[in-house]
Amino acid sequence: MSAVRTLQECPLNQPREGGCGRTLGVLCTALQLGLTSFGGPIAHLGYFERAYVRQRRWLTPEHYATLVALCQILPGPTSSQVGFLVGLHRAGWPGALAAWLGFTLPSALLLYAGALLAARVQGPVALALVHGLKLAAVAVVAQALWTMAVRLCTDATTRLIALSAAALLLLSGSARAQLLVLAAAGIAGIGLCRPVTPAAAPPAASRPRRSAWLALAVFALLLLGLPLLSWRWPHSGLALAEVFYRAGALVFGGGHVVLPLLRAALVPPGWLSDDDFLTGYGLAQAVPGPLFAVAAYFGAVAVPAATAAGAAIAVVFLFLPGLLLAAAGVALWSRLARRRAAGAAITGINAAVVGILAAALYDPVWVGAVRSGADVAVAAAALVLLQVVRAPPLAAVTLCAGCSLLRLIA
Repeated sequence: MSAVRTLQECPLNQPREGGCGRTLGVLCTALQLGLTSFGGPIAHLGYFERAYVRQRRWLTPEHYATLVALCQILPGPTSSQVGFLVGLHRAGWPGALAAWLGFTLPSALLLYAGALLAARVQGPVALALVHGLKLAAVAVVAQALWTMAVRLCTDATTRLIALSAAALLLLSGSARAQLLVLAAAGIAGIGLCRPVTPAAAPPAASRPRRSAWLALAVFALLLLGLPLLSWRWPHSGLALAEVFYRAGALVFGGGHVVLPLLRAALVPPGWLSDDDFLTGYGLAQAVPGPLFAVAAYFGAVAVPAATAAGAAIAVVFLFLPGLLLAAAGVALWSRLARRRAAGAAITGINAAVVGILAAALYDPVWVGAVRSGADVAVAAAALVLLQVVRAPPLAAVTLCAGCSLLRLIA
């Protein structure tokens, strides 16, 4: 707690006129949030509102709410995108980079350290802890599925889209089917769904539109160019970058939804085993900051000798598409908000995201973790802890790991 208190008292947190002072202030504030923000993206947005709106008054409540609304309809990690845009508003592009780096670095370093330990620690105790992490993932994904279903599947049409998406994915068993399902859901949404309600223009909407088009150009260039490079150099750093960039570009709904996309891209081609994947996902529930930082674990494990380069590539390229789209969206928001078809397509895609997460809850999360009736009981207890008691994910991780170790001793 002393490190957090030091960051809170850091004089750079106070508003300054100079651009450098503002950037360092953004970095200090974001680093404080990265060290203390447990609980997932919804909780992160609450921490951000307190820090950026009520304490430092960098934004009005209305402006902050509009940034949240924008980021919720874009692919990518919502809380990280909001922090990035707050930094952009406060101190320009250096502030945006500082906001992302400060919020992401603590959890990324912790998960990279977890990858290093996982490569060196073996034996029954380590296996029991890994099994506990997998059971925690069952509870966390189940809670995320319930929360998203309540929020995004509000009528018969969206529920039908979600059920159809889950059924198609479970029946096909193909990674490519996810892209087809999302595309079909967008088309169905245009014809059948009500559009999301647009909010007022964000405070940064006055930024030059050429910056928005440049961000979109970079986004598209990487989305199209990285697959060609990865085809030329398979299982290289470029191929790893393509895997994470594609997942980050297509994930609607936040961190938990990236689970099926990353699993489909990493496990069948042999980058990771299912055990490695679920262990990293479970471990990510025990650290603060964005869930997307789990890329540090996956990137390190995917590269021989758990190199820092693999972790860095995975983290940067998983976050990058969402940040590029957020930068473009905040400048083009006034045009996007007037497009009814775009809002209706997003409604359909959001419903399909619920189906994708439901399919992932069954396979690989449930299939890879639950082996007995005792496992069902532990996972159910963790879910009650999360959904009824409203405990943080760290409590569910502790419960599942503790029960797994007790069963080993008994």
